[in-house]
Amino acid sequence: MLVGNKSDLCHLRAVPTDEARAFTEKNNLSFIETSALDSINIEEAFKNILTEIYHIMPDGTPNLLTPTHSSMHSSLHRSPTSAC
Repeated sequence: MLVGNKSDLCHLRAVPTDEARAFTEKNNLSFIETSALDSINIEEAFKNILTEIYHIMPDGTPNLLTPTHSSMHSSLHRSPTSAC
């Protein structure tokens, strides 16, 4: 997903919308422009990315027991050690 932010600042636009859309189509990405100042598409951007994540998960749900998560979890619960 490509998110163009600060869409309220059109006069400072660095990348034309058409160019961004062409890039996302070529690279099989979704595209949305947002403005936090004007509250435009913020919630929609989050919904879109979460929907995309949900669709790429093998069974539609996150696996909370992946090695990355379990090793991170175990490192958080280690007893403190002395540096001396």
